[in-house]
Amino acid sequence: MRRTLLPGFLLTALCSLVLALLVPAPANAAAVTATFAKSADWGSGYEAGYTVKNDTGSAISSWTVEFDLPSGSSVGTYWEALLTQSAGHATFTNRSYNGNVAPGASVSFGFIVNGSGTPLNCTINGAPCTGGDPGEPGAPSAPGAPTVTARTDTSLTLSWSPPSGSVTGYRVYEGSTVRATTSATSTTVTGLAACSNHTYTVKAYNSAGESAASAPVTATTTGCTTPDVTRHAAPYLYMGWGDPPNPSTVMNSTGVKWFTMAFILSGGGCTPAWDGNRPLQGGADAQAIAQIRAAGGDVLPSIGGWSGNKLGPNCATPEALAGAYQQVIDAYDLKAIDVDIENSDEFENEAVQDRILNALKIVKRNNPGIQTILTFGTGTGGPNYWGTRLINRAAELQANVDIFTIMPFNFAGGSDMYGSTVSASEGLKNALKSAFGWSDATAYSHMGISGMNGLSDQREVTTPATWTQIRDWADSRGLARLAFWSVNRDRPCPTGGVAPNCSGIDQQNWEFTRITAGF
Repeated sequence: MRRTLLPGFLLTALCSLVLALLVPAPANAAAVTATFAKSADWGSGYEAGYTVKNDTGSAISSWTVEFDLPSGSSVGTYWEALLTQSAGHATFTNRSYNGNVAPGASVSFGFIVNGSGTPLNCTINGAPCTGGDPGEPGAPSAPGAPTVTARTDTSLTLSWSPPSGSVTGYRVYEGSTVRATTSATSTTVTGLAACSNHTYTVKAYNSAGESAASAPVTATTTGCTTPDVTRHAAPYLYMGWGDPPNPSTVMNSTGVKWFTMAFILSGGGCTPAWDGNRPLQGGADAQAIAQIRAAGGDVLPSIGGWSGNKLGPNCATPEALAGAYQQVIDAYDLKAIDVDIENSDEFENEAVQDRILNALKIVKRNNPGIQTILTFGTGTGGPNYWGTRLINRAAELQANVDIFTIMPFNFAGGSDMYGSTVSASEGLKNALKSAFGWSDATAYSHMGISGMNGLSDQREVTTPATWTQIRDWADSRGLARLAFWSVNRDRPCPTGGVAPNCSGIDQQNWEFTRITAGF
């Protein structure tokens, strides 16, 4: 047979084709990416953030992350970035201190979304947030980030927005494992353990292939057991004025073991200090704490209060505020902290309320076993608008606050301070039940009362007999905390009026403290 030789140009072309098939296709070029993740989801809104990662070989000096939110959703509080919003389009840019991102490094920013819509059409510095990965050729684009719409002890229900392109169905992934396949934009993953954490992504697919993954969502099934809350009989002790008594003398006379130490404020910026001017260590406050512990007692500091320059408005982010709280915790190896949130700079400020709650959430994560307490004012019927918002946001943000303490004084309590205090406490119980879905018993176990002995600023009168009634009611309901303002005032001065070093009524020395110790 005659052998036919291939022309030279055809041989060259075939060789090139073989080489092309043998050499693997290059991976996606290194890029700057922005990865979305939720940290809490309560149905009507959620907490989330983006992590900007620089996978290129050179530093970037700035970044801009843009995305769209569906109608009905908008960004509220945010941190570690600057925000402009217009008609559902959000643009986040770096702050002055976090724009420069070295090769291989990352920075993060966070925000609260009011509404259930998740980001769409995300770009980082004008390029896709995924770094340009479109999924398989011809496949749909990535679905919107999933939202958890229902939870049980054994299941989580997810929903998401559809992507552009022709879609046959969706696969829900947990890691690399497919947990559900559906043609709808929602599904329920079943067979889960109670109180278990899960992270899911969703990919759309059609005959051409599968899309890139959506942003992840993390959720926990219900069925978690609420840990027992340590009870505190801890009246306020203030070393700033009011002839501070020797704490060991008070302890020996009354049997009280715990004190709430007042007040931690801003010592300048986001730095904590007693009254804003006394150091955490080496001063009268640290000496009093050492005395209390030497006598077998312990303390929890009160951070905030009605007046002074406070940490909540001065710390720019939840992370910074948590860092300030951590300095106090580390200074005394604390088992509990109290954030006394009052006045228009903290209590009546949505951004600061959210900052405090998110900071406490970080504190709980970084200090397993620590007790966190919120203390705030009340009306005779229970928390007002701001108090109710604080409770609802604590539930929505999953801040894991242990004890919600009301201050039933200076609230037009009138002549029946026992009845007004019980009425306010029942209002708090109902607010906690509504926010958390708790039973009466569980709500009571997360409540506290912080009264004012003797004359209040509004000249409401709480006598030792009235305080005994309040203590016995709180004890019978299983409340977690009983306090009063203050041990400095727990001395008689029947005609002294409202004073920092006596109660304004006739009483025995340390009588209110002795009653409180019986809680």
